[in-house]
Amino acid sequence: MRPPVEVSVFLLSLLGPGVLFTMNNIPAFQEPLPILGMGMFVLGSVLLLLILTVRHKTKVDPLFYVFAEFTFSSVVGVTNALEQDRFISGFMDFYLRMGEPHLGTAYAVMMSYWEVVHLMLLLTVIHRMFSGKSYRTLGLLWAGSTIANQIVVLSGVVIGKYGSNIRPAFWRNVPFFLVAFWAASQLFSRPREMPIVTADKITAEQKKSLLSRPADLFLSILLLGAVAFFVFRGFVVLDCPLDACFTYIYQYEPYLKDPVGFSRIMMLVYFFYAVPLVSVLLYGLNTPGCSWMLDWTIFFAGAMAQTQWCHIGASLHSRTPFTYRAPADKRWPVIALNVLLAIVPALLALRCRTNPAFFMKPVPKGQSNDDKKKN
Repeated sequence: MRPPVEVSVFLLSLLGPGVLFTMNNIPAFQEPLPILGMGMFVLGSVLLLLILTVRHKTKVDPLFYVFAEFTFSSVVGVTNALEQDRFISGFMDFYLRMGEPHLGTAYAVMMSYWEVVHLMLLLTVIHRMFSGKSYRTLGLLWAGSTIANQIVVLSGVVIGKYGSNIRPAFWRNVPFFLVAFWAASQLFSRPREMPIVTADKITAEQKKSLLSRPADLFLSILLLGAVAFFVFRGFVVLDCPLDACFTYIYQYEPYLKDPVGFSRIMMLVYFFYAVPLVSVLLYGLNTPGCSWMLDWTIFFAGAMAQTQWCHIGASLHSRTPFTYRAPADKRWPVIALNVLLAIVPALLALRCRTNPAFFMKPVPKGQSNDDKKKN
């Protein structure tokens, strides 16, 4: 009797720490080019083993191989987090020296801890995939989190403190980055499943003004506040001479000055990408029939949860120099504000999923709310 596919994938991903431990104890594998070559060989071997694992299946979604490879990567990330915080040892020393030195920074450690969330999401997606259940929503949540993470890390390494010390192994991240985009595009292009709502209910919901939808009004105010904060922190990292910006970066979030560069890149991503996206989401929240809200709110919630986790954690972590950590007297207001930035997109996504009538196109009368259809 074969074990479930998700169990096989998880067991296969546990080979990652073993490979790291072996390489950490064999000097021949501890040079930059051998590290890159061995990394690509291991990923290729994992792909071959995955093909053998599901060879008895009549039809396998290509996204399975993407999710399974990222599962392997997630276990490696968790291993890095545990070693950097000294819970384990003997796995990552060689890789930090000759592979990706930035993985020892506070931001990368928090990023590695977040791989626990990715691991749970990916295994759940794989389980649902082979159980014939919908996994599109969870897939979009993972895609938003992964793509946001990779944008910040890749840009931060190239532009920040470690830009002058990039090793060949760093470039293995580029295929992961491209594959994550491809996976997201596949998920967005697939039909979503949602309950059919009667035309009367849809019409009634869409006739309501914003003032008649207090939850949406509250979310709109919160989103406007998020946009204002994104813009303000964008000005801060761009060295705006205003007194408010100077006071904020020195007295509230000195982590934004960290020369590692991840925090600066994150604020610029918020400034140039999150601000337009939130503006579009505000439009969708106030305009009936914007069914794309059901997808983009999930994607955005995943992105904000991951980046804010890393930002908050890194600003408090012992690996961040003391001068860049959140000041003790301002810590809790700053943490609360950053947590709110992560919660608001999640609340918006939850609102869209639990009561989607406002965002749906009218359907013929007489259909049951309990039926399902592809939209």
